Amino acid sequence: MNWQQEIIAAKTRVSGHVRQTPVVKTSGVENLDSVEIKLEQLQHTGSFKARGAFNTLLSTPVPDAGLVAASGGNHGAAVAYAAASLGHRARIYVPEMAGPAKIDLIRRLGADLVVVSGAYANALEAAQAYEAETGAMQIHAYDAPATVAGQGTLMAEWEEQGLEADTVLIAVGGGGLIGGALAWLNGRRKVVAVEPETSCALHAALKAGEAVDVEVSGIAANALGARRIGEICLGFAQEHSIDSLVVSDVAIRAAQEWLWREMRQLVEPAGATALAALMARAYRSEPGEKVAILVCGGNIAPDPLT
Repeated sequence: MNWQQEIIAAKTRVSGHVRQTPVVKTSGVENLDSVEIKLEQLQHTGSFKARGAFNTLLSTPVPDAGLVAASGGNHGAAVAYAAASLGHRARIYVPEMAGPAKIDLIRRLGADLVVVSGAYANALEAAQAYEAETGAMQIHAYDAPATVAGQGTLMAEWEEQGLEADTVLIAVGGGGLIGGALAWLNGRRKVVAVEPETSCALHAALKAGEAVDVEVSGIAANALGARRIGEICLGFAQEHSIDSLVVSDVAIRAAQEWLWREMRQLVEPAGATALAALMARAYRSEPGEKVAILVCGGNIAPDPLT
C-alpha cells in the first residue's frame, strides 16, 4: 500500500467535512524558546477521530444495516457525527469508563448508544457480535487502513500549515493517530510516542517485540485505554524505531492545568498527554531542536459548563 497516496486521497475526501485546526506557538515549556502546538481538540466532536470516520464512510459503501463502532468515547462521537452528517444510522458501544460527558455527547448526536461494563475491549466484543448478527459495517477505532489514512490527514494538514519542528510528540491509545502520522511522514521527522504509565499498549509491545495485552487504568484511560496496540501502528513504530515514553497521571494533570492557565484551552487528560512528556522531562530536547506537540482531545469530564 502506498500510504502517502492513500492519505492524499483521504484528505480530498474529508475536505469540507472536517475543520482545519489551528496551530499556535508558545514559550515557557521546558527549556525551549518556542513550541508548536496543534489544537486538534477544536475538531468536530472534540477530537481528531472525525477524520478517520469520514474517510471510512466516504470510501466504502455502507450496508442497509448501517454502522457499528466500539469506542472509549471520542471515536464513537466521531462516528455518530459522521453518520448523521451523511445520512446513515449508527450503533455505538462504549464502556462505562467513557464517562458522562462523552456518553451524553454521543446521545446528543443521535446514535443508538449501548453502554457496557468493563473497558474498551468489552465494548469491542459487543460491537463485533452486533456486526456478525446484523451485517452492520464495523468502523474500527484505530486498526483499519481507512481509519489510519484519515488520521494521517492531520499531519499532512499540519505540514501545509508550515510545521517547522524536527520532533513531534503524539499521545497514543490504540495507535491510529500516530500510525497515520508515521505513514505520512515516512521518517522525515522524528515522532515520539507518549502514553500514560497505566495504559501503555505500544510501549509494552515495543518491549516485547509483539503486540501484547496490557491492563488499563488511570485518568486518560477513556481515550488512551486500548488493551492491545493496533498492528498497523506497531508495524510503523518498529520500522521507524520510534522513541516510546510513559508519563504519570500527575504529569498529565499538570499539563492539562498548564494548557488552561497559560493558553485558556480546556482539554481532556488524553489531549494533554503529549505535552506532559515535555513538561515532566520524560522527553529532553537537544540544543536547537524544534519540538511540536499535538493536543488531540477536548472532551473534558465533567463538562465544565454543566
